[in-house]
Amino acid sequence: MDLRQLRAFAEVVRQGSFTRAAERLHIAQPAVSISIRKLEEELDLVLLNRQEKRISLTAEGENLLRHAERILDNLSAAETEMAELRGLTQGEVRIGIPPMMSSYYFPQIIREFCAAYPNLKLTVTGEGAASIQRLLSRGELDMGVITGSNLMAGLKSRHFLREEIVACVPLGHPLAERETLSLAEFLREPLILFKEGYYMRELMDDLMAAEGLQPQVVFETNLFSLVRSLIKQGLGISTFLRMVVSGDEDLVTISFDPPLHLDLLIAWKAERSLSRANRAFIDFLLERSR
Repeated sequence: MDLRQLRAFAEVVRQGSFTRAAERLHIAQPAVSISIRKLEEELDLVLLNRQEKRISLTAEGENLLRHAERILDNLSAAETEMAELRGLTQGEVRIGIPPMMSSYYFPQIIREFCAAYPNLKLTVTGEGAASIQRLLSRGELDMGVITGSNLMAGLKSRHFLREEIVACVPLGHPLAERETLSLAEFLREPLILFKEGYYMRELMDDLMAAEGLQPQVVFETNLFSLVRSLIKQGLGISTFLRMVVSGDEDLVTISFDPPLHLDLLIAWKAERSLSRANRAFIDFLLERSR
């Protein structure tokens, strides 16, 4: 069993395809297939179910995957630490940021960080909070912005922002003159909601379950700009972070009674040592957020 075999195995599982795994590893597909076959022969175990071109893990494969991910993650951390010991001035920060935050809070943070650390490479992936946690646990991201609830086991985090969640209605809407409204009143309206896996949807699902109400959902999307447009067109109403819509003159924001807030955290994998570049970004974010 060698590292090339483990990399091929982990990537095939991650991609669900030998072809896509070969593309990600920049090698030929037959080489991936040979690596997996040799790995299974050496272990005398079947690791993957290959039926109708669909790939899934056997019970033995699930056990090996846990070890493989840990080994590959430790190897990546060791390479990063050795590079720093050699005095390299360059590094990379791979961070996952939900789309709404990447457009309305982080552009200035990113610009100022890049100006302060011009030799560091910053790579941003736009995903929902749930997906970000999975990518962190698999080592595909160094850090990610997540919500303050339901932190996945094996992650560490630091709180950096609390923002009010407000109801958004178009001009002329019957609720537009209200300063506050209850959650029950909000849920009686036609709703435009974000798709599952995004922090705003997760919060609303929890609140709706607590109220025991069946909302009237007229549209779902993960495109927050589309949500804004559809509210203005009168299709329904929705929720946003106040910072996102505070300057939009075509939308009316209404606070909930009692108020709703979202706590945002910067998270990373607990068992993985943060590189100097990643520590610099966390310190920079926390300082700017104060």
